[in-house]
Amino acid sequence: MDEIKLSQRIVRGEDLYTEFKLWPLHVNSLAETLVAFANTDGGQLLLGIDDAGNIIGVEEPDRTMRTVDNVAYNNCEPPLTVRQETVPYASGALVVIVNIPKGDQRPYRTNTGRYTVRTTSGRRPASRQELLRLFQASEHMYFDETLLSQTTRADLDSRAVERFFAQAQGYTLEQLGLSLERVLTNWKLAQLHHEELHLTLAGTLFFCDQPQYFVPYAYITAVRFTGGSPDRDPSDRKRIEGAMPRMLDDAMRFLNIHLPVRHDIHGMTPEIHLELPPDALREVLVNACAHRDYTIQSPIRLFIFDDRVEIRSPGGLPNTIT
Repeated sequence: MDEIKLSQRIVRGEDLYTEFKLWPLHVNSLAETLVAFANTDGGQLLLGIDDAGNIIGVEEPDRTMRTVDNVAYNNCEPPLTVRQETVPYASGALVVIVNIPKGDQRPYRTNTGRYTVRTTSGRRPASRQELLRLFQASEHMYFDETLLSQTTRADLDSRAVERFFAQAQGYTLEQLGLSLERVLTNWKLAQLHHEELHLTLAGTLFFCDQPQYFVPYAYITAVRFTGGSPDRDPSDRKRIEGAMPRMLDDAMRFLNIHLPVRHDIHGMTPEIHLELPPDALREVLVNACAHRDYTIQSPIRLFIFDDRVEIRSPGGLPNTIT
């Protein structure tokens, strides 16, 4: 980076990808800053610039860069590799630019146990939800494979599994020649624990007759409001429960009841069409159920207004997606 580009960067100020710091900096604070960038989308730490964008400079750039390298390696877990450069300014001051990549072993933490993430105004401790998402993104944890130890073989709807398998594979379990338990284990819908079969979260949501007994918040609240605001009393409200396929069917049924339809006449036969495409509505419902954050104890909300349909899925967008 040259002086002109540095000046342009300073004028833009601090943001999600850029932070200004004066030097010297306490090693714990430096480690937390490096970890925050690595846990988010990466970025640049500009040393020798105050919060107002004034260039103060770094007196010993070589020593500064050695310190940054040592902190990145020794005070960050797993160790970070950063790339550094110095930029001379017209006033004679030297700025050290630390380029921190988005980490490929997230989540990172400091050697004092601090997990941090970037925000537009600096850094903050990572929330439980963000940590879970980071672990999921790094393939260290899949929440849908979490074992629900209170479930047993008796809670499983075997016929639902057999129907699903036949529909998905085109042949039956009997033709496959594997036991139901083996198939569920292979699909990571169940696990054998102390010789007892227990369902995972995904297995419970799909193949328990009443999964809400084990995951009370895994349901859909469907509401029809008159007008365009939720301030009025609803004209209809339904709590949609049951296994995942049944919930999707019941939610579509609720939409079919309350959405306006148009009638097209072709010859002597009328054709009825929903105001919104059923394929699009089902896709949004499937996404809400499949990609919601099941660590948050809140239901999916389906709101129908006179002018729109809203489907609200618990949880923010994963990690750093905007």
